[in-house]
Amino acid sequence: MSHEEKERYMDQITVKAETLIEALPYIRDFNNKIVVVKYGGSAMTDKRLEESVIKDVALLKLVGMQPIIVHGGGKDINKWVDRLGMETRFESGFRVTDKDTMEIAEMVLNHVNKYLVQRMEHLGVKAIGISGKDGGMLHVKKKMPGGKDIGYVGDIVRVDTEILETLLLNDFIPVIAPTGMDEKGETYNINADDAACAIAGAVQADKLAFLTDVEGVCMNPKDPTSVISVLNLIEANELIDSGVISGGMLPKVNNCIRAVNGGVNRVHILDGRREHCLLLEFFTKKGVGTAIIGQDSAPYSNEK
Repeated sequence: MSHEEKERYMDQITVKAETLIEALPYIRDFNNKIVVVKYGGSAMTDKRLEESVIKDVALLKLVGMQPIIVHGGGKDINKWVDRLGMETRFESGFRVTDKDTMEIAEMVLNHVNKYLVQRMEHLGVKAIGISGKDGGMLHVKKKMPGGKDIGYVGDIVRVDTEILETLLLNDFIPVIAPTGMDEKGETYNINADDAACAIAGAVQADKLAFLTDVEGVCMNPKDPTSVISVLNLIEANELIDSGVISGGMLPKVNNCIRAVNGGVNRVHILDGRREHCLLLEFFTKKGVGTAIIGQDSAPYSNEK
């Protein structure tokens, strides 16, 4: 190795060392804190991004955090419904889910669930795949948008955290498929975002991260460089009232607000199309998305 090559190599490893040093205060602040990751979007359909997210979650666990994964499976459910020649209908933006469709949804979600567990275990961290039915975790009632019966689609009415607390205490990463049961023991499909919000609030998570296909909340929705790094609840509601937050971003931000009001310290809207977005947001000063925080949330040590 020439002198010039050695100098370039030393410069490269110095940058890596500086990155680790930058992460130290965050690692200290987040030690033993619960982090819920809602896994979806492109990160579920692109193998490169999928591997990035799985490695990020494994690293969060290995540096002392307590991650919980909540996943969806909508695109795969659509694929199987079409493959079986069944009709897909929507009411008020929700899939009409009859008994047959519910069986397909549960089959697909179980497949996704066990695949994620397999990938986690391969990386050397312990994971357990469960659904909201296990341990009676997610109690639901039938969702009736506009008073219409759309079948086996549920609204969460209560979260029993006993199974999650047991898994976290025994050093497992819970990987959760969003299904639940009503008081009659019927199975219902649940919107994965709703499940992640309810679970994060119930376990008083320090962070809830939504992996999406957008850069974050932008002051100018047409300009991806106008991403807002941090919003408190008042600022978020003002942007909703002014129309800056609208369209597809509106339900995402409303989910974030609901989670913060439910007791989550910070909620992140992250661009899941960017490799290692979780690590970049959690362990660097700049971050890569938008964090929505409560009015009384204190800044982390390296943000003061």
